[in-house]
Amino acid sequence: MASSSSFLVLTLFVLISWQAIASDPSPLQDFCVVDKNSPVLVNGFVCKNPMDVNADDFFKAANLDKPRMTNKVGSNVTLINVMQIGGLNTLGISLARIDYAPLGQNPPHTHPRATEILTVLEGTLYVGFVTSNPENKFLSKVLNKGDVFVFPVGLIHFQFNPNPYKPAVAIAALSSQNPGAITIANAVFGSKPPISDDVLAKAFQVEKNTIDWLRLSSGRTTTTKSYIA
Repeated sequence: MASSSSFLVLTLFVLISWQAIASDPSPLQDFCVVDKNSPVLVNGFVCKNPMDVNADDFFKAANLDKPRMTNKVGSNVTLINVMQIGGLNTLGISLARIDYAPLGQNPPHTHPRATEILTVLEGTLYVGFVTSNPENKFLSKVLNKGDVFVFPVGLIHFQFNPNPYKPAVAIAALSSQNPGAITIANAVFGSKPPISDDVLAKAFQVEKNTIDWLRLSSGRTTTTKSYIA
């Protein structure tokens, strides 16, 4: 009897723990379309009256079949999340089309709230992610058209188009209505206000003028307050 009780307690603990660490909370009704006019702040968005919901709340003419212009690192991410489709609220999923110029990349970044599964639609991609401390193991793969790769939630990852002549296209599904993105270079060298040069020079084990050069080359400020006398 004691054994059965212990098993029941353990099972309940696992179920509660899983719900606590889930990326997005599970819905408690069929849907919870965003009420864009509500002033109430919650974790997610307030639901509009179900009687006011229509098919357009679950639709967007996103033209994801059309190529996009890429940025200075040679990529363009077209994200379809809860901000574009209000019906995604509480459903724990979003979508992105990623365009890569020849030799373009989606630079090292993380999604703090989502696992990503990526499918190559056109071209070739070199992809990878790094595990957490202390191992920091680097796992990478060359993907061709039709291949699929998974980036675990929160881990730093990237995609790079190694072809100097042809673009590449991928589609990604993410396990959150609002996965978020932290591009490592932008966060470290472009924070507002900027992180002190003293901190970054110590962290990267380089001279402070190297940090200034990195800020300048990325188009960001080079002036920071020193906290070391």
